[in-house]
Parts: sequence; C-alpha cells; structure tokens
Amino acid sequence: MESNPTWLAVVALALTDGRGHWLMHRRPPDKHHGGLWEFPGGKVEAGENPRMALVREIREELGLTLDAADLLPAGFAEEGVPTDRPQIVIMLYTATWDGAEVAALEGGEVGWYSPEAMGELAKPPLDIVLAENLFKKVGMGDCQA
Repeated sequence: MESNPTWLAVVALALTDGRGHWLMHRRPPDKHHGGLWEFPGGKVEAGENPRMALVREIREELGLTLDAADLLPAGFAEEGVPTDRPQIVIMLYTATWDGAEVAALEGGEVGWYSPEAMGELAKPPLDIVLAENLFKKVGMGDCQA
C-alpha cells in the first residue's frame, strides 16, 4: 500500500444567520485562489476528525467558537483526480450563527450573502459545486458563478 495519501481532506462551513444569509470569506490576494469567495474552512490535520478540524479552522480564521455537535453534514465536492498531487475533497457542514463577532483573522474579508447574491460572487470551482448543492438541498434554487 502506498504511504502517501491519495486525497486531501478539507472541511468548510456554510454558516447561516437564520434569516436567509450565508457567510462567505474572500481569500487574501496572496493565497491560492486569492480574491475569490469561499466557504471558510481548511485542511483536516493528522489526528483530527472533520468536525474537530472545522472547529479549529473557524476559530483561527473567524474568531468564532463552534460546538462540534452543532455542525450538520451538508454535502461534499471533489476535484478531478490530479496526477501531480492528492485529490482535494471538501466536506461541507452547516451551522447557525449565534450572533458573535466575526472577523477575517487571516486576511481577506467576510460578508453575509443571500443565495442569489452569492451566485454573483467569483468562487473557486469546488465552492461553486458546494453552493449549488447546498441551495438545492435547502430548496433555495441555483447559486451559480
């Protein structure tokens, strides 16, 4: 068996304000996909399960404290199988915002968007898939780039 992973586990959060708006994070310009809007999150590190990783990532990126038990699985997206690196698979979870202050602690910016407005944001390919699937699931129609 090969010792290198064949896929990279990434987690992301679709955080709703409970009134039809969803939090999006704009990546800092110096990062991969810089300037594009995404669901916040990041890589699952060794020794973490996806929920633990998402709690950590959201605390680091947005300054929010989440309860892992409140995270609901909402779907996933995977890129085509690359030949030069592990395939990225993003697992999306949902949660409802508790009103705590949100800040883009690692750069970029954050904003709250309706599904329609989110459809106008430039997003990385996997976030486009995640948004489309999320809003079909919750009955809010399309959210295309």
